[in-house]
Amino acid sequence: MPISTTIVGVAIAVAVIAYFYMRHRKISKARSIGIPVIGVGAIIAVFGIIFFLQGNSVVGPTSSFMYSNPKWVVNGGVIAAAGVGLIVFGIGIILRRPKSQST
Repeated sequence: MPISTTIVGVAIAVAVIAYFYMRHRKISKARSIGIPVIGVGAIIAVFGIIFFLQGNSVVGPTSSFMYSNPKWVVNGGVIAAAGVGLIVFGIGIILRRPKSQST
């Protein structure tokens, strides 16, 4: 399995776990999952940016299989986008407002 598929799969898994965690918790406890989601998203985004730059021959050793490889330019962009998506999802969790309760 290619590494880009694995990383995007991890991003999706984190989002799904956070979603189901939020559904079964009170708002104050559900918001606490937002910070770890943002952290995981930031790490994934950084890896994506590094892969993108390495595919463009900007960083990394020339002996690497990812160096100057157009496939890793695309993979890096997809991975970085998945990381940014997790960051936005985590911010949305933190800023989420409680539903109004009717009496």
